[in-house]
Amino acid sequence: MSRRQRNAGIAVAVLVAAALVAGFAFTFAPKAASTADGLAAKQLTFPLPENRRDGLRNSFHEKRGANSHEAVDIMAPRGTPVYAVEDGRVAKLFNSVPGGKTIYQFDPSGRFAYYYAHLDRYAAGLAEGKELRRGEIIGYVGSTGNAKPDAPHLHFAIFKLGPKREWWKGEAIDPYPYLANLAPSPG
Repeated sequence: MSRRQRNAGIAVAVLVAAALVAGFAFTFAPKAASTADGLAAKQLTFPLPENRRDGLRNSFHEKRGANSHEAVDIMAPRGTPVYAVEDGRVAKLFNSVPGGKTIYQFDPSGRFAYYYAHLDRYAAGLAEGKELRRGEIIGYVGSTGNAKPDAPHLHFAIFKLGPKREWWKGEAIDPYPYLANLAPSPG
């Protein structure tokens, strides 16, 4: 075997080893990393007026009873407008014990759901199936559901939907990184 053939064989072995390592790293990458595929590229609009960004805090991993919060809370005065974070459609308007007045919005691809909760009221004309535009007012901050009456805020969550596109099911994604340094919304 010539030196050139031996070097070529070593190069192939190194490439195969690198591919195996890369495949191993990809196969065992944390679920959250693959979950948010494409979410960063959407450049979500901040869901409240820009001057409310100081009310954003990362509470995604905090406990609420026995469960993780799996959302961010953005403190704001009652009646502050809430904006659609991107284009999409209203999948469900729902009044629940924990979330109060809520909106489930699907993104245009139907891969992600955006959840807005504790709303004081919905915007005029908002209805299930309505097509939304990024930055459109969809509701107003409140403290409905299990929120403290003296602490109005927007509870905002993102879910990657499963193949059945069920509005109430999905894999939670931490919204904080997608809202912390994004383009300003109207207001």
